[in-house]
Amino acid sequence: MNVRYIQLSPTFLKRWNSLSGEIQRRSQKAIELFRGNPFHPSLRLHRLRGKMRMYWSISIDLKNRITFRLDGETAYFSSIGSHAIYEKP
Repeated sequence: MNVRYIQLSPTFLKRWNSLSGEIQRRSQKAIELFRGNPFHPSLRLHRLRGKMRMYWSISIDLKNRITFRLDGETAYFSSIGSHAIYEKP
């Protein structure tokens, strides 16, 4: 996985704005870590299954996640929040 670019979807931005300041700060740290090393162990990178098999997930903390899909060297961040985001990317 070679990620050179990150694009944020409108859904991601809408959900980002609804997060607390603390979760936004943690999210920003996770995104910066992802930029430097998508495989960093604290991100717990994994591919999703079933109807979301085209998506990947990284962890912000024990409760919150970022989902994204890859297209070449671009990661399209689709959603952010608790595990409920797996229901609607």
